[in-house]
Amino acid sequence: MKKLGLISGTGELPLAIASEARSRGYCVVAIGLEPLAHESLSSVVDEITWVHVGKLGEIINTLKKSGCKEAVMAGKVPKTLLYKGNVTPDLRAVKVMFSLKDRSDDAILLAISRELEKDGIILRNTTDFSTELLTPEGVLTVEEPSKEEWKDIAFGWKIAKEIGRLDVGQTVVVKGRAVMAVEAIEGTDEAILRGGKLAGKGAVVVKVSKPEQDMRFDVPVVGTDTLKAMIKIHARVLAVEAEKSILMDRENILNKAAKAGISVVGYSTT
Repeated sequence: MKKLGLISGTGELPLAIASEARSRGYCVVAIGLEPLAHESLSSVVDEITWVHVGKLGEIINTLKKSGCKEAVMAGKVPKTLLYKGNVTPDLRAVKVMFSLKDRSDDAILLAISRELEKDGIILRNTTDFSTELLTPEGVLTVEEPSKEEWKDIAFGWKIAKEIGRLDVGQTVVVKGRAVMAVEAIEGTDEAILRGGKLAGKGAVVVKVSKPEQDMRFDVPVVGTDTLKAMIKIHARVLAVEAEKSILMDRENILNKAAKAGISVVGYSTT
């Protein structure tokens, strides 16, 4: 049986990936990153080892001992952990961090993928095991955005793509063709809450992939927490990139969005 390593951070995505991989005949060997991964992960994988964030050497050694030649990374690992003193890296992680020219998401994740490859473990695309979760193109709720909101979506798209190109973030909050908030290290949900304080009711949230998105990691994901943040600020529209972002628990999110008067759009310019 083929083995797939699953390096799991926060959120629902790792569970969904584990389920799809097993349905396709993989034996899923999970690394649950402490204190991030959900305890329920153990019920949907074949093997699991709990490893504290920052123990890169232990992660790789565990995958090697389990016979994994392929792995996938799923779930958010907040970079804020680096600055809160909550991570004690092992020697291998320290060497990687010192080798970086900067601490952008891409630089860190590319370095980790290279370390995996040194030990014969190929990192697969996140979307290889989440095809059913990709956001379809079009208006996904009954209520469509207004003409003004479509203008905000197009405006926010350009800004979001640019901050993505700079590897700053993937989400912007806009209103009236003005930027209310740009996502940085705090993450999507906090950026939405921050933007809502300035925008008041009627904000438009745009979330995109990076122009040169590496689908092995940091694929844009929208889940229930993002919707909760939008409801809290009385936002009006969520536009996410079609076919290059993941929409978790789609039916539930769309139903709740509709009840809250939020239009959800799978947006693309191609």
